[in-house]
Amino acid sequence: MTKIKLCGLSRGCDIQWANELAVDYIGFVFAPSSRRYVDSGTAKKLKEELDPSIRAVGVFVNEDPLRVAELLGDGIIDIAQLHGNEDDEYISRLRSLTDRPLIRAFRVSGREDLEAAMKCPADHVLLDNGRGGTGEAFDWDIISDFPRPYFLAGGLGEDNAAEAVEKLRPWAVDVSSGIETDGLKDRDKMRRFVLAVRAASERIGKNEQ
Repeated sequence: MTKIKLCGLSRGCDIQWANELAVDYIGFVFAPSSRRYVDSGTAKKLKEELDPSIRAVGVFVNEDPLRVAELLGDGIIDIAQLHGNEDDEYISRLRSLTDRPLIRAFRVSGREDLEAAMKCPADHVLLDNGRGGTGEAFDWDIISDFPRPYFLAGGLGEDNAAEAVEKLRPWAVDVSSGIETDGLKDRDKMRRFVLAVRAASERIGKNEQ
């Protein structure tokens, strides 16, 4: 079953809807340049409302490792997702400060971009178009035979979620703008996205029996 991450949540109702849908992950964006940015105080309050079975991911762009580790240590987030220019040395530094899981995002414009993703020491990798939150997809054929489990992001929505799962069988899918209306999370879009992913996963399971 492909796991589901709903990213860029910023309101109490967003958390409520994620709880109702029983997704696997939600994401808080800590990059100040993002319109989905939340500060640590807001994230803390939202995390308290989150179902304990759902893991909170903090999204960072070239953040001081000490701050990332602090948010992890305080339990405001469970996982850190690195979306900037964080290299292996950065990851090593962060690992010296925390034992929590790390996700490293990679921009995919060609097969040559996958070599670094394969070698990355992070616990998980996320494959994106490099312009997070824009709602733009990339050429999925590039990653059709990528052997490492990964989060798929970039341009996903209710209309192509099933296709993505059935064609690529990613370990997880990550959506943000695809579940929004006028820049805010949309309950119906969230529900339809989740149902599409789960239905596709169930079809794969039946076909493999």
